[in-house]
Amino acid sequence: MRIVTTPMCEEIVKLAGIENYNVNKFPTAEDGNLAILLSESKTELESLYLKLNTFKQIKESIEKVAERCGGTANVDFSSCEMAAKYLNDEPVENSTSVRVYSNFLKDIVLDMGFTVSDEDYDYAVAPDYLIEKIDEDVEIIEIPSHGAVSLNPIKRACERYEILEDFINK
Repeated sequence: MRIVTTPMCEEIVKLAGIENYNVNKFPTAEDGNLAILLSESKTELESLYLKLNTFKQIKESIEKVAERCGGTANVDFSSCEMAAKYLNDEPVENSTSVRVYSNFLKDIVLDMGFTVSDEDYDYAVAPDYLIEKIDEDVEIIEIPSHGAVSLNPIKRACERYEILEDFINK
């Protein structure tokens, strides 16, 4: 099996203990015969689609890649205190209501216990690339998107969760 992954998923492949793979932003059959990429990506190759928005999704993705590709899942979230809070099975209580302008952010805010609503909300949560297009009467929490964040999914999730927690707790 020849594995090809996108730059956004490469760290997951490494954490899954896979050493032999190619990286290409747009995987083709020349690069490999199994593509590992984000769930919203498309390719003609047989693919393993990953979601990397929440800590649980990251952990599950590492395990999924290890199982499918013969690796050993090396999941270490110790570099992010926030991960311990959201990886346990205890539901997180949060009375804040938010409007969300992106599916990847919706995964995160739901994981953090926020109520998602299109009416009567406290804040709007939006990716940086949509901020200028949003006209809201409430404060908007701006979250960095793919181009402005670490390729390491754990660091990326930590940053996004911390922005949300810091904003709500200010």
